[in-house]
Amino acid sequence: MVKICCIGAGYVGGPTMAVIALKCPSIEVAVVDISAARIAAWNGDELPIYEPGLDEVVRQCRGRNLFFSADVERHVSEADIVFVSVNTPTKTRGLGAGKAADLTYWESAARMIADVSKSDKIVVEKSTVPVKTAEAIEKILTHNCNAVNFQVLSNPEFLAEGTAVQDLLRPDRVLIGGRETAAGRKAVDALKDVYARWVPADRIVTTNLWSAELTKLAANAFLAQRISSVNAISALCEATGADVSEVAAAVGMDGRIGPKFLTAGVGFGGSCFQKDILNLVYICERHGLHEPAAYWKQVIEVNDYQKRRFVTRVVSSMFNTVSGKKVAVLGFAFKKDTGDSRETPAIDVCKGLLADGAAVCVYDPQVTEDQIRQDLAAVGEPMRQVGVARDAYEAAGGAHAICILTEWDEFKALDYRRIFDGMQKPAFLFDGRNVVDGGELRRIGFIVYSIGKPLDPWLRGMPAVA
Repeated sequence: MVKICCIGAGYVGGPTMAVIALKCPSIEVAVVDISAARIAAWNGDELPIYEPGLDEVVRQCRGRNLFFSADVERHVSEADIVFVSVNTPTKTRGLGAGKAADLTYWESAARMIADVSKSDKIVVEKSTVPVKTAEAIEKILTHNCNAVNFQVLSNPEFLAEGTAVQDLLRPDRVLIGGRETAAGRKAVDALKDVYARWVPADRIVTTNLWSAELTKLAANAFLAQRISSVNAISALCEATGADVSEVAAAVGMDGRIGPKFLTAGVGFGGSCFQKDILNLVYICERHGLHEPAAYWKQVIEVNDYQKRRFVTRVVSSMFNTVSGKKVAVLGFAFKKDTGDSRETPAIDVCKGLLADGAAVCVYDPQVTEDQIRQDLAAVGEPMRQVGVARDAYEAAGGAHAICILTEWDEFKALDYRRIFDGMQKPAFLFDGRNVVDGGELRRIGFIVYSIGKPLDPWLRGMPAVA
């Protein structure tokens, strides 16, 4: 029986290995992590991450050919293929601080693999890493092994949180990069054989190592660039009376452009987009490519601008101050159908509101109270001004304003008449995801701001940026 081990039981490693186990019952799959608490959660009734459909997949395979363990070294030693799916955050100090990827966890994993391996292995990069990382990993493995042969492959993930299980079951493509040698091609074929059990052959793409590594960064950069592009247009729409939804729909009908990722909002978030673009900027700068670096950096600057612009709209609309006013924040996850709050725009919006003295009350159906408080405390915000509600009605009770920051479906179906009756007047609603019917809410009595839409008469003439 082929044995696969994945180091890292997070948002990528857990779902990916669960689907491999589901589709490859003859392969034994072990997911390992140094966090005993995380492993216990994977083995328990409540998984450590929320992802639609994941519970069913895990329950079907767990204990059969899918195992979660904190015995990292044993499972790595026994594996034929080792996936490495560890965190690669942006460096916070030293060379490349604020831009370059921190490969500390990756290097530690590579050294451990070399130390415990007694048989030849294929080592697969699953984390997002800079171009040429595989070369560094190869050096660590070959200089620390005892007559063991390693082949390093790049197999980047292209999952969208909230649809990860479906993305794995029916991927647009599976990308595998390897060395262009006989041993490298053999390793690529071995990994292809795993995916070929459910992925059509024409969707399994093979490249050299460096192309595969760069493709992941480029893909995320392109997606983020589309979001920043439509958000930049949303600001112009508000200034001119155009409707960004109409503009985006018409633009997206062009077959050369397409409709995806053209939804204006308060900004992109998540663990990948900003980190990967900063990494791309750093790599460009290291190679003396300053103009490309400046281009990609602007994508992040527009994203930051959009978040600042939203906060300015809120404060300026409410008589230029939110000091002492309750603001209900509906949604804290960076997108719907996930409990992930990493780099969520809600953090920066809350930070801006709290800095102006607001009392913020947050409700999110999946992000825990502990996580919300941890995220806001990490950016230095006073917790005495922060409340966490059990539902949207509790959050909005007695509030002067509502900010919708995540496009959860339940926010479309709320009883806004009931909410309006329980709020201070005038009652403001700032829709950062364009999920509600602004006209209907205005008829109820709300003063409504929807990103990129024609402005409510109340808002005209008020500053759009600080």
